[in-house]
Amino acid sequence: MSTAATGAEGGYMLPSPAIAAIVDAPPEPTLSFSPNRELIMQLGRPPVNPPISELARPELKLAGLRLDPDSFSRSRMSHYTSMAFVPVTDELMLPAPPELCHHVQGIPPDALINYARWAPDSRHVAFTLRPSDPKGRSPLRLWVLDTQQYRARELLPSSFGLNTVYIRQEERRGVGYDWLDADSLVAAVVPSEAPPPEKPSAALGPKIEDNSHGEKRQTRTYPDLLNSRHDEAMFDFMGTSQLVRVSVATGQVTPLGEPRHYTSVNGSPDGRFILVSYLLRPYSYSVPCGRFPKRVEVWSRDGELVRTIADLPLAEDIPVAFDSCRKGPRHVEWRDDRPAEVAWIECQDGGDPAVEASPRDIVYTLDLESAEPEPRRLADTKLRCGGVVWGDDDLALSEWKTRRSVVSIIAPGRRDQAPSVLFDRNYEDAYTDPGSPALRRTSLGTYVLAQIAPGRRLLLQGQGAGPEGNRPFLDLLDLSTRETERLWQSSPPFYESTSSILSDADGDGPLQLRGLRLLATRESERDPTQFFIKTLSDAGGPIAERCISAFPHPYPSLRGMTQEIVKYTRDDGVELNGTLYTPPGYDPTRDGPLPCLLWAYPREFKDRAAAGQLRRSPHRFSSIGASSPLLFLARGWAVLDGPGFPIVAEGEEEPNDTFVRQLTASRARPSTSYGAFMAANLLAHAPELFACGIGRSGAYNRTLTPFSFQQEQRTLWEAPETYLQMSPFMYEEWRQDDNNSGTFTLQSERMYAALKGNGAVTRLVVLPHESHGYRARESVMHTLHEMETWLERFGRRAIEDAQRGIAELHVRDAGDDQAAAGAAEADKQ
Repeated sequence: MSTAATGAEGGYMLPSPAIAAIVDAPPEPTLSFSPNRELIMQLGRPPVNPPISELARPELKLAGLRLDPDSFSRSRMSHYTSMAFVPVTDELMLPAPPELCHHVQGIPPDALINYARWAPDSRHVAFTLRPSDPKGRSPLRLWVLDTQQYRARELLPSSFGLNTVYIRQEERRGVGYDWLDADSLVAAVVPSEAPPPEKPSAALGPKIEDNSHGEKRQTRTYPDLLNSRHDEAMFDFMGTSQLVRVSVATGQVTPLGEPRHYTSVNGSPDGRFILVSYLLRPYSYSVPCGRFPKRVEVWSRDGELVRTIADLPLAEDIPVAFDSCRKGPRHVEWRDDRPAEVAWIECQDGGDPAVEASPRDIVYTLDLESAEPEPRRLADTKLRCGGVVWGDDDLALSEWKTRRSVVSIIAPGRRDQAPSVLFDRNYEDAYTDPGSPALRRTSLGTYVLAQIAPGRRLLLQGQGAGPEGNRPFLDLLDLSTRETERLWQSSPPFYESTSSILSDADGDGPLQLRGLRLLATRESERDPTQFFIKTLSDAGGPIAERCISAFPHPYPSLRGMTQEIVKYTRDDGVELNGTLYTPPGYDPTRDGPLPCLLWAYPREFKDRAAAGQLRRSPHRFSSIGASSPLLFLARGWAVLDGPGFPIVAEGEEEPNDTFVRQLTASRARPSTSYGAFMAANLLAHAPELFACGIGRSGAYNRTLTPFSFQQEQRTLWEAPETYLQMSPFMYEEWRQDDNNSGTFTLQSERMYAALKGNGAVTRLVVLPHESHGYRARESVMHTLHEMETWLERFGRRAIEDAQRGIAELHVRDAGDDQAAAGAAEADKQ
């Protein structure tokens, strides 16, 4: 095994070359279809793990956010390295070779690309750029390219740097910028080049938090909160932005409103209005910025106030129960099926699920096209409403998912008609999941329910969980009769699934089933995922398909590894399952038993039958990331991945009350975070079952998270015995900057001290500059080195010693049997 250091002695180490090569495998590009489905944007990705120098950059931790102080953005951003466009033709094949791509001209070499978004008409793509030199950081710049000439240019003048503090990579819209229409964007820019507030050499006063009114305010354990008046000043400095509207054609910049702490900016589907939210004081030292006072307003596209939707106070009093919510309007959004209509939800129980209320939630809308717009009541819900999926004036679906999933049909155009229940099922029961409705893109650039003509029919896409594994399906649901017809289902030896509709660029209204095109994927146990276009015919008719990709195997050294779903029964009768992987070329007869690494994560259930259900497929290709246990197949280990670890309590019981007993009955070696917590519990309560254990970024003392954790909804004072029994820190036999709410580095440090103080064989590794998950290449490689060394030293060797001991015992037993047989024969004689 290689233990080469990447720096001086005692610095970062590398795992064996076999593991390092898999971690460093180049990633495939990210692909995005244009709204008119005529082009595919192909974005090149860098190696997954950045260098430690990137993570060592200065970082501000303010109000639950981690920010880059130089670029007015989230810290540790990912990025793309290249951008090219591929025409969608009958000869399309991905990833497209360079000679078949339209390459963008004008992008500075080595610039880092972020937040690429298509214009509604597909003629332009907006994106942000930042310099690759980490020493020359500045706010991101807004660029645009046309898809006719494939030339890029900076859209905003050089004095306008974007403020992207509240933008997220996965969001379709956000504060950084948003398309209003095919020519106009609204952007949040840094309002001035004023220096940041200086940190005083001495404290300006005491830190004071006041609850002298005696209100009950329970909050979970949050990281990176504000902690001083200087933190507040820095939070304002980093978060304040000026909104501007900019024309793609002319470059004209129009300021909108005044500088504020804007957290979201969304244009209406027709581009005439802007939905704006911004934070207000007073701030809090107890909760993150998502609970700070907030105002939500509708503006005209020129920045004039049209309507205030919500004026929300500081929310420190939201109960810790998972069905809780904030008082006042929430989920404020544009209706996707209307040009300019706002919708939101308001609770009727003060946000506390323990309060009896009927209805519990009310859905409201506000039509800005009305001559005198006033909020109108759309629907009442008996349960907490989790959101609305819009279709048209005759159809919308509201849903809520906890342990019960209820989907109801709403008719926005007939508000006197009460919602009717479409699905009402146990959410834990994967085998009865009817699937989720497919969405289609509209001419306004939004996504609505894909209705199939004739009649009122929807396409349902589901995982198809069953006793033999997941088999994704596509169903046609008739809303009038509530009957479904299966159009297609994945079949062994492949795992296939459908995703986006590609026939939604031809206009609005219902789609025809005949000729409907869907993007799909196909993979198998040995072959990586490839993209297909499936074309449907009439219900029950044949489905044509065309492969449009030829991605190579990403881990050639592991080609031929095997996987098998194993099922077994726990002592209490709960059915369990997991996927057993063995290295390429392994022959049990020839090679004998292998050391096995078990990798798991717990889940709470209220249904015994649902707890044992199979939620995977034996035909999926195994993707291997930098933290995957499958890396150790390259070192000759077997891996049992995802063995069932259900913690079950039916009726009035709570799962965590018997957590330790059920955990030890399941008998597996967990992984990261809550899995690390499980690993410590197993070693504390069942040390004879395991050669060793490894926990990454774990929590070990539940009294340090007194206001609930994971799915536990009771506080420490309501269930003290449960909190103590679940804390392996309390059983003496037995990272640097974690931003997870329950796994601060203190947890690991105190656990290590307790183990060391009691003479346990233990080791603590704290990774500089890392958070709950590890990102830097040096950190990832060193973590794998530590795991590999520990497993070889205390795992493989201990297992081999045990196997030799068992073999010797069998020899002695055989000798004893022979002696007994000889004595019996002598007695006979």
